[in-house]
Amino acid sequence: MPKPIASLSLDLDNEWTYLKTHGDANWSSFPSYLHRIVPRVLDFFQQRNLKITFFIVGQDAALEKNEDALRSIAAAGHEIGNHSFNHEPWLNLYSDGAIEREVELAEESIAKTTGQRPIGFRGPGFSCSPALLRTLCSRGYRYDASTFPTFIGPLARAYYFMRSNLKGAELRRRRALFGSIADGFRPNRPYRFSFDGDELLEIPVTTMPGSRLPMHVSYLLYLAGFSHQLALGYFRSALALCKLTATTPSLLLHPLDFLGREENQSLSFFPAMNMSSERKLELVAGALDLLAADYEIVTMGEHAACAIDALDCTPFAVAADL
Repeated sequence: MPKPIASLSLDLDNEWTYLKTHGDANWSSFPSYLHRIVPRVLDFFQQRNLKITFFIVGQDAALEKNEDALRSIAAAGHEIGNHSFNHEPWLNLYSDGAIEREVELAEESIAKTTGQRPIGFRGPGFSCSPALLRTLCSRGYRYDASTFPTFIGPLARAYYFMRSNLKGAELRRRRALFGSIADGFRPNRPYRFSFDGDELLEIPVTTMPGSRLPMHVSYLLYLAGFSHQLALGYFRSALALCKLTATTPSLLLHPLDFLGREENQSLSFFPAMNMSSERKLELVAGALDLLAADYEIVTMGEHAACAIDALDCTPFAVAADL
């Protein structure tokens, strides 16, 4: 009997994107670790014969220094998604015209560099709005993956602000960072946004069924700071609940899941950046081994195709404020 599927994606947030969200002024020189991280990640997945989805930031695709790294992702057979151009987690505050330009510019830069035109989108910081969804639909996107159905967004935001240099207008701009408690009541399975006669598939980043606590790898690394076995035991329980509730997992990775404290000091404010790369890779490998034991790991595009074929749920109407 074939295994059920689980999708795997990596938001290719670059060093400058973390600094920008954190409020560090030197982000504007676009410091990058892609030349180091991309080969490491590609080798990691090649060893496991896995194809995943990389959500790429358009600004990185527009910079010549990143071209070789980004082209190698597509050359290795992975799916390429759109992660916005400027990587601003306050994308939901953009005007309709600004959102249209943001998506289009990222899409064109990514397609020019990688040779793939994205069919999927994920908002930075899980930012989403009706205007964004309408733009994606009008541009022919197959799916969005910007929702994160968890209750702990405000706690994550408070922690982030405590570790940041943000003040005044910069704090206000980030007031919705990581979402609200209400996000925990969103669906945890693929569903359809419906508006103006159009529909767009939404694939949420899966959270633990029931509690809606995060189960993506960055959160596991945070738990591993207390105990490696605790982190893997937690993930094992989350997968068991996914099977029990017939929830198809969509698991999320980030570059910092592969980057150790010995390799970067500027991002020490980020959780789990006190860990070595060796320890991180051991945890990531353990988590993906657990996932692969029970699921066939596929790209987000393949997940979307299966969901579209199987989906018979009532469309989720888009309200003015989502």
